[in-house]
Amino acid sequence: MRKTVQHEETATQTEAAGVAAETVAPAEAAAPQAASKEIGASGSLVKEGIVNSLRGIDTIENEIVALVRNTVSGALSAVGEVSLGAVEVTRDVVKGAILAGEEVGLGLTLSVKSVAKGIILGVSDVGGDLIGAAVVTVKALIGGATELGVDVATVARRAISGILEATQEVGGDVVKVAAVTATAAIEAAGAVGNTAVFTVRDVLLNTVGGIKEVAAAILPKPRQPAAPAQLAPPQE
Repeated sequence: MRKTVQHEETATQTEAAGVAAETVAPAEAAAPQAASKEIGASGSLVKEGIVNSLRGIDTIENEIVALVRNTVSGALSAVGEVSLGAVEVTRDVVKGAILAGEEVGLGLTLSVKSVAKGIILGVSDVGGDLIGAAVVTVKALIGGATELGVDVATVARRAISGILEATQEVGGDVVKVAAVTATAAIEAAGAVGNTAVFTVRDVLLNTVGGIKEVAAAILPKPRQPAAPAQLAPPQE
């Protein structure tokens, strides 16, 4: 009888130990995860610096948008004839952005979206042609990227992103602007070469290709089969 009781006590202790082990195991497994989120003084400095820098980039981009917008709207208001001045002002603003990027060594890719957005907003402020401004903007930016040796596809993607954001903000026809601008980007890339055309087309399909009208505008058109030759009637 005593052996039976001892056996039951041993089994009970074994089961209790197993339960305790199972209870402790998840806590021990969670410990490394909690520790991985803990950083020292150096890690904290790097983290805070990166966060502040990223926040600073947003501030810089917003400042560029406001600067370009006010410059474009002011210049077009001074010209008086918006339709005639928009092309010249847009090209001049893009040249200024390119030179600024060269001067500070940041290139064109950082500011291109903000510049494109600011141009469209500025043209809209004076009642100008958004589609015309979008076409001129994307072509001028891609041309500048070609001269600087910057990745044309990246510039095209960011330029169109800025253009579409501005178009949406002012209540413009986003679908139409996207289709026309994407076509203009591919045409501008054609001056670089066939590889640039294919690259820009792929990037734009991934960016705005979900819009049916845009995909139809930038995808290559299928070749139409040649009409069958007409047989001449037999001579009598």
